[in-house]
Amino acid sequence: MKAVKLKTEYMTNPIGIDVSCPRFSWVFSEGKEQSAYRIVAKDDAGNLLWDSGKVRSNQMHLIPWQGEHLKSRTKVVWNVTVWDEKDVPESSDTACFEMGLLKESDWQAKWIAGNYTVNKKKRYPVDCFRKSFYVPEGKEVLKARAYMTACGIYEGSLNGKKMGDFCLAPGITDYRKRVQYQTADITELVRSGENTLTFMLADGWYRGSVGAWGMKNYYGKETKLLAQVEVTFTDGSVTCIATDDSFHWTNEGPIRFADNKDGEIYDAGMEDFKGATWDKAKVTTHPIVPVASNNFALGEHERFVNPKLIITPSGKKVLDFGQNIAGYVEFHVNAKAGQRIFLRFGEKLDAEGEFTQHNIQCVKKDYITPLQQVEYFCKEGENSYKTRFAIFGFQYMLLETTVDVKPEDFVAIAVYSGFETTFTFDSSNALLNQFVQNTLWSLKNNSGDLPTDCPTRERHGWSGDAQLFVNTASYMVNYMPFAMKYENDLCDWQTKDGNFPQIAPEGGTDPYMRTMNGSVGWSDAGILIPYRMWKKYGDRQVIEKYYDNMKSYAKYMISRTGKTMIINSEKTKLSKRDRKYLYNIGQHYGEWAEPKEVHSMGIKDFVKAQPEVATAYLSYVMSCMMEVARVLGKTEDIPLYQEYRDGAKATYQKLVMEDKYSLDTDRQAKLVRPLYFHLLNEEQTEFAQKRLMKALDNYQWRVGTGFLSTPFILYVLQDIDLENAYRLLENEEKPGWLFMAKEGASTIWEDWEGPTSDNGTGGGIASLNHYSKGAVCEWVFDEMCGIKMAGENAFVIAPHPGGHFTHATMSYDSVYGTVVSGWKKISEDEYSYEITIPANTTATVILPNKEKVTLSSGSYKL
Repeated sequence: MKAVKLKTEYMTNPIGIDVSCPRFSWVFSEGKEQSAYRIVAKDDAGNLLWDSGKVRSNQMHLIPWQGEHLKSRTKVVWNVTVWDEKDVPESSDTACFEMGLLKESDWQAKWIAGNYTVNKKKRYPVDCFRKSFYVPEGKEVLKARAYMTACGIYEGSLNGKKMGDFCLAPGITDYRKRVQYQTADITELVRSGENTLTFMLADGWYRGSVGAWGMKNYYGKETKLLAQVEVTFTDGSVTCIATDDSFHWTNEGPIRFADNKDGEIYDAGMEDFKGATWDKAKVTTHPIVPVASNNFALGEHERFVNPKLIITPSGKKVLDFGQNIAGYVEFHVNAKAGQRIFLRFGEKLDAEGEFTQHNIQCVKKDYITPLQQVEYFCKEGENSYKTRFAIFGFQYMLLETTVDVKPEDFVAIAVYSGFETTFTFDSSNALLNQFVQNTLWSLKNNSGDLPTDCPTRERHGWSGDAQLFVNTASYMVNYMPFAMKYENDLCDWQTKDGNFPQIAPEGGTDPYMRTMNGSVGWSDAGILIPYRMWKKYGDRQVIEKYYDNMKSYAKYMISRTGKTMIINSEKTKLSKRDRKYLYNIGQHYGEWAEPKEVHSMGIKDFVKAQPEVATAYLSYVMSCMMEVARVLGKTEDIPLYQEYRDGAKATYQKLVMEDKYSLDTDRQAKLVRPLYFHLLNEEQTEFAQKRLMKALDNYQWRVGTGFLSTPFILYVLQDIDLENAYRLLENEEKPGWLFMAKEGASTIWEDWEGPTSDNGTGGGIASLNHYSKGAVCEWVFDEMCGIKMAGENAFVIAPHPGGHFTHATMSYDSVYGTVVSGWKKISEDEYSYEITIPANTTATVILPNKEKVTLSSGSYKL
C-alpha cells in the first residue's frame, strides 16, 4: 500500500513557502486501509530534521510538522512509510518543499526603480535593469536561488534564460499592505565566468490600468523591483547579488509600452539595446516586507495552435482559436525591418460577422478601455514574440499586417493560476457536458491570481462571484491555496468596524461604488469562503486562522440591524421589536443579473436598502457562524449568533407578509432564497413551494434567478420533486444553462441573454466569460452524481438519477483520493450504479428507495 501524490500545504513540491510548520498529505492508488504511518524528513544534505516514528493512525491529510520550526532557505526532502491493515509497510517516493525568506533581515536587497521622475499623466516604456557577476573557474555550484518581487510586473533572466516558469509576477495584491515574492531554482542557469542578470519591470496592476475604467497609479506612481540571487557553492561559500544602486538601468529596450489591459508596443529593432543609454538604478523604498503567497503561481497552460482564418465581410483577417481564453499569443515570422504587425483581441464577432470589442470596452468621449492590442515592429529576418506584461480575454484575433504570415505562425496560450483539475464528468446530454466544460474554462480564465468577474473589462476580484462559486470551484480544481490567497485579500481590506469589501484588492474601484461595500451576498464572502473551504477540505485551521475576521464582520452585520436611514431605508409595517432584527440600511446588489424580462436592474435597486435580501443573509450568515463557533469551542459567542439567526428568521417571516415583499411573486429568486435558507414557517414554506411551481409555469420552465439564487434553485426544486430540478436543468431555451452551450459558447455568460445583452452599466454588452451562473454545477456533482465530503476519510455517495438522462458519471480527486460515482438507466424503473471508493476511506452509500449502507474502499457495481 504505497502513498502517492504527496503534498505540502496542498501543493506538490512547493519552493519558497513561508509556513514554518507545514502539513503533509497523501493518497493511495490502491490498497485497503492505512493502520499507521511514519514521516521522515531530511534536509538536502541528508541530515535528519524530523522523524515522526510509527504513528498508529489512518490520518493521511494535513499531518502537522512536529520538528523544530524550519528556518529560511531550508529544503526538506520527505517521504512516508505506510502500514496497511495487515501491518505490512511500504515506503513512498520522496517529495520536497523549500522555505523562502522568513525574516525581514534575510533580505539584503534594496528596492530599486528607474532613474527618472514620474509624471502621473504620462506612460513610460518598460524599465530594464542589469548586472554582471562572476563565478570563479573551478568553483562548483551546489544550488542557486532567486528571490524576486516588484511593485509592478517583472520578468527576470540569467544569461538570457528566464528565471522561473511563472508569469505576470508577483501577481495582484493591495501592494500597500501585502507584496508577494517568488522563488526560482536557477542552479542550472549559473555558469563559470561572467553571468548577466537582467530584469524587465512594467506597470502591471500597481501603476497600470485597473478596474472597468482603467484607473492609473492606483497603488503608487513609482514602479520598483526587489531581487536577491544567492549562489551556494560546494565549499560552503555563498555569493549574494542583491538589487541596489550597482545595477544599471535603461528604458530604451524593445517594450515601448506595456499595460495589463491595453497591451504592448514592441520594437524588435531595439532588442540588442544598441545605442541605449544605461544609468544607475535609483534606490528607493517600500514599507512592506514581502511574503510568500503560498499559492499556485500564474503560469502558461493550454496552447491553441492552427487557428482558423476568417475573412470578414469587409475583407479583414481574423484568427479564431476555437476557445475563449484568458492569455496571450506568441508568433514566429520572417519580415523586413520596420514592417508592422497589429493585433487586437476580442471575444466575439458582431452580427455582421466583423471583429468587435464592443462588449468588453468602456467608452467615454475619446477614452476607450481596455484596448487589448499588440503593436509589433519587426526587425530584419526572423522575428519571435510573446506577450510578457499583458493578458487578454479572447477567442478572436484581428490581424493587420503587410508581413506574409500564415495562421499557423500564431499560437494562443492560456494563462491562469496553476491549480490542478480534479474532476471528470460525462453524461448522456452533450449540452450539459459542454456546459460543465465551459464552466471549467470560465473558472480558469478568471483565476489570474484572484477570482475575477471577467478577464476583459473589469477584471475585479468581486467577492460575491467568488463566494457563490467556491463550492463548484473546489470540485473542479485544487482550490484551497487559491481561495486562501483571496481571503487574505479580503482581510487586508477589512475595516476596523469589521466590514468586508465588495471587491478585493480594491484597485480600480470607482469612488461612487464604495457605498456598496458591505453588500450582503458580496461582503459575506469573508465568512462564507473559509466556512465552505473548511466544509469541503476538512481543514480546521482555515476557520481558526480567520475566526477573528469572521467574527468582526458578523458583528458589523448585527450593528446595522434595527436602524433606518431617511434616504435609504425601505418602509415596513413591522413593530419596533421586530425591526430590531431587520437589516434595512446600506446599499446592496441584491440578486444581480436576473433575466431582464423578470427584473430589469436600475439605479433604484442600489440606492435603496434591500431588507428582504439583507435580512435573509443575516440569518444565514449567523447560522454559519454558530457552526464555526461550536466547532472551535467559542461557546461564549454562540448566544449572540443564535439570537440574530432566529430573530432575523422571525422578522423575515413577518416581512414577507407585507405586499411589497410578498411571496406571491413570479420572481423566482424571492422564493428560492427563503426556501434554501429555511427562513419560512410551515405554512409559508408550502405556499412558497407551490408559488415557485406557478412562477416556473408562467415562465415556461426557464431559469429566472440571478447571481445569488442560481446555485440554490435546483436544490429547492429537488426538495419539492426531483423531476422538477431535472426539468429546469434540461431546458434548452433562453434563459437557461444549456442554451449557452446550444448557442456554441465555450465559456459562461454573465447575463442569461448572452451576446445580445446590454448589461445596463454603460459598458456595452455583458461579459461572455463569467463563471457565476456555472455554480449550478455544484448540484450536478453532489446531487445528480451524488458525491459529498463527510468528514475525515469519509464520503456520502447519494446519486439522484432522473430526467431524460440515461447515464451520468463523475470522478473527483478529493484530498482523500479519487472517488467515482456513476449511474446508467437499464429500464424505465431500474438503474445500475458504479462506485469507486478510494483506499483508506469509507462511504455511506444511499441509493434511491434503498437502505443506506457503509462500504469500505473498492469498486462496486450495484
